[in-house]
Amino acid sequence: MNDTPLHLPAATRERPVWLHVGTLLDGSTNAPARDAHVVYDSESIRFVGTDGRLPPAEQLRPGQTLPDLAAPDVTLLPGLTEAHAHLFLAGGELDLAARAAYLKLPPAELLARARDRLGQLVRLGVTAVRDAGDKDGVGLALSALGKGAARPLMPYYESPGAAIFHRGRYGSFMAGALEDYPTPQACVAARVAAGADRIKLIPTGIINFKAGAVTTEPQMTTEEISQLVAAAKSLGRQTFAHASGDTGIERVIEGGVDSVEHGYFVRDDQLSRMRDWQTAWVPTFAPVQEQVDHAALMGWDAAVTANLQKILDQHAASLVKAHALGVPIVAGSDAGSVGVAHGFGLLRELELMERAGLPTLAVIHAATGAGAARLGFQEKFGRIAPGWRSRFILTRHPPVRTVANLGKARTVVFDGEVFPTNETGDDRGL
Repeated sequence: MNDTPLHLPAATRERPVWLHVGTLLDGSTNAPARDAHVVYDSESIRFVGTDGRLPPAEQLRPGQTLPDLAAPDVTLLPGLTEAHAHLFLAGGELDLAARAAYLKLPPAELLARARDRLGQLVRLGVTAVRDAGDKDGVGLALSALGKGAARPLMPYYESPGAAIFHRGRYGSFMAGALEDYPTPQACVAARVAAGADRIKLIPTGIINFKAGAVTTEPQMTTEEISQLVAAAKSLGRQTFAHASGDTGIERVIEGGVDSVEHGYFVRDDQLSRMRDWQTAWVPTFAPVQEQVDHAALMGWDAAVTANLQKILDQHAASLVKAHALGVPIVAGSDAGSVGVAHGFGLLRELELMERAGLPTLAVIHAATGAGAARLGFQEKFGRIAPGWRSRFILTRHPPVRTVANLGKARTVVFDGEVFPTNETGDDRGL
């Protein structure tokens, strides 16, 4: 396969760029388009034509008659959206003692390290991140940075600030307690006043890997979840909820959240209701797969490893059912979890979704247009269409053959700037 770098000029508002590529994946569930022409500037995509349809002269530079790039072997697709990440954590770290020490760093240091990851995410092709929460203001600071005039090279970024949990239950490392406020409404209002782009809830605990199940009762009632969701909606914010175990998932769905995160042990009837209510699902295979891949390092014996693999197999079956039913499936890796490096973790998550049985085009949609369609971001990205942001990937390695090709040599265009990359490995520093 030819990995010669693509030679693209930078686009500006006044100087558009014209591409002619062999294959276009537009971020929808449509079949790949062929012989596509795309014109864009630093702000947005101006024109998309398929089956050889040429752009009108008024969309081009004066006198331009030929594309800036003519590459029939290249596929163009939207930049990737990471819908569940914790930028304050160094996900590539596998040493549990080192992770514990990292969490003791002062917030300013956590923020500095998170900022260092931003540019590399763009270069890897991750052009949007929905952060899943931290208690030290790291995510809120990054969100404010992305909205500011001095914005560095970074993905579009949203943060819920501190997630919401009950004191004494799971989540203290990334959340603030509901008990700190007189009512759920006051808690949500405080998050929004602090700058939260959306509201993150922690209604359940986590999987007990030794038991192969969620063994604790949910920490929130359906009524509490409903009140938090209603308060968020009244302030124009979506909600997303950490939820595993069918009892907790039941409460989350009935409470009306916009998306279920993780969703291990989801039942078929719950998937049907998620389809009916268009509740999104972010299945996050990667953190559990990392426990299997590094079982010896994690201290798991053969019995625990078998439990973990059984959980993954069940999760895979549920993903296939969800797709068949029409549940909105959105890709998120839970980057920051043990072993799940930022950027590389999302690429790995896509491979795991494909391995689970999700069709390759559906996996690509989950990482591009699905988030744009369901998660209500404030900017238009995730699609290749006129008026959407010029943030996309060009590759000679066809992703429609396998999403693993997204980890091979590619060129990222982000608001007109061009970033070629050959990075294919997993930098454990992320």
